[in-house]
Amino acid sequence: MAAQEINAGGGIKGQTLHLLFEDDTGRPDVGRSATEKLISQDRVPVLTGGYSSSVTAAVTAVAQQLQVPFLVTTGSADEITEKGYDFVFRINPPASEYPRGLSSFLEQVAKPKTAVILAENSLFGQSSSKEMVTLCGQLGIQILLKEGYNKGAVDFKPLLTKVKALNPDLVYMISYVMDASLMMRQARELDLNPQLFMGGGAGFTLPEFAKSAGPAADYVYSATLWMQNLPAPGARDYFDAYQGKFKEETEYHGAEAYASLQVIADALRRAKSTSPQDIRDALAVTDTATVFGPVKFVAYDRKTQQNRLPTFLVQWQKGKLETVWPLAIATAGYRFPTPPWGERQ
Repeated sequence: MAAQEINAGGGIKGQTLHLLFEDDTGRPDVGRSATEKLISQDRVPVLTGGYSSSVTAAVTAVAQQLQVPFLVTTGSADEITEKGYDFVFRINPPASEYPRGLSSFLEQVAKPKTAVILAENSLFGQSSSKEMVTLCGQLGIQILLKEGYNKGAVDFKPLLTKVKALNPDLVYMISYVMDASLMMRQARELDLNPQLFMGGGAGFTLPEFAKSAGPAADYVYSATLWMQNLPAPGARDYFDAYQGKFKEETEYHGAEAYASLQVIADALRRAKSTSPQDIRDALAVTDTATVFGPVKFVAYDRKTQQNRLPTFLVQWQKGKLETVWPLAIATAGYRFPTPPWGERQ
C-alpha cells in the first residue's frame, strides 16, 4: 500500500520505487540466505522487514557485514539494537518496553497481588518476560511461576493446570498468534479464572487471534504499540484504506510496515545518492512523522539507532480490539475484573 501511494505521488525524485520480497519462512538460516541474495544478486541498496526476533537478529547481522542499511519493522528483542551496528535501525520499541503501557493500569486499577508469566522460549519471549519480572518487582506483585514453552506446542493443558492450581490474579503471556489462540481456548476448557489475562503484544493483537480463539479472546488485555485512534498523522486514513482494500482490520504490525516505507522514502529523498552508505547516512538523521508515530533514531541505555515511542493497553471486547488505557485515548471502557467463564453471556 505504501509503495503504491508513494509511486502514485511521483515516486522518489521522479523514479518508481520497486519492492523485492523474500520469505524467511520464520527460520534464521533461510533469512540469512534471502538477505545475502537481495544484497549480492539483486543489489538492493536498502532493506526493511523483520518479524520474528530470532530471524531479525540473524539477517541484520548479514546486512551489517555487507554494509547495507536495514530498517527493522517488528523484530523486537532488545539485543537487535544493542550490538552497535551502524547499518541497523529500528522503528518499533524493543520488547523490554512493551509492558510499560500497562504498568499504570496494573498499579492504579487492577492492583494484582500475584502473577504467572508464560513466555515462548525465544529472543522475543526472553526480552519481554525479563522486563515483566522487573515491573512486577516494582509494583510489589509476587511472581508465583515464570515458565517458558516451545513455539508451536499442541497442548498447553499441563502447563495451564499448574497455573490453575496456583490461582494467580494475573496471567501474563508472551506468544505468537497460534500459540496465543490455543492457550486461551485451553484456559477456557480448564476453567482457569484469574482476575485478568494479559498478553505482551505479538499474537494477542492480531485479528487472527480473535478469529482462532473465538469467545475465549474476549476480555483478554494486551500491550500494543499502535492503534488507529492515536494522534499520528494519517493513522486513521491508513486504517480505513487498509480495511477498504483487504476487507479486514489491521493493527500495529501493519502500521509498522507501512511506516517503515514512509521512513525509507523520506531517507531516499534526502540521500545524496542511492548508494547504501548515503542511504544509511540519511536514515541516521531521520526526524519525520509517520502513521506509526514520530520517528527519530537515538541512542539510549545500550541501544543505538533505536526509535522511542510509548506503548498502550488494549482489550478484546465482543470480538473487537479496543484501546482502554490510557483513558485519554480510550475507545471503550476497560472491563475488569474478568468474569469467570461460567458467568459470561
